Amino acid sequence: MAVEIERKFLVTSGQWRVGARACNIRQGYLCLGMGATVRIRITDGTAFITVKSKTEGLARAEFEYPIPLPDAEAMLENLCARPLIEKTRYAVEHAGKVWTIDVFEGENDGLVMAEVELNGPEETVDLPDWVGEEVTYDPRYRNSSLVNAPLGNGM
Repeated sequence: MAVEIERKFLVTSGQWRVGARACNIRQGYLCLGMGATVRIRITDGTAFITVKSKTEGLARAEFEYPIPLPDAEAMLENLCARPLIEKTRYAVEHAGKVWTIDVFEGENDGLVMAEVELNGPEETVDLPDWVGEEVTYDPRYRNSSLVNAPLGNGM
């Protein structure tokens, strides 16, 4: 079992774009329960199913497995809640950490968030100039929440 420990921030400028590496993501949710979420994700032609536990502080259990691309496409089309989450994810290095910046499309168009994974909940990170408000503990900014309550148009 892997444990995901991350912090999330809203992005305030485009300064991060220099040297960023991009990939396209489509994802949907099979389960949006209180105790766990089950996600299907296609990233540039590779598919995964991911189960995440409820977040406790900064951490949550995460189980992720590759699945056949045609199966993922069928589940996204026929089984997942709407709207699907569509975004371009960028990887940016800052102060020894890899940050991911998600630029949302579709019903969440205009929303740009940055995440950084931590080695432990007490780890401190050097925040880049292009991040603003921390939204780690705000459930509205979880990808699973963006299905039922999109935050598009630059919210």
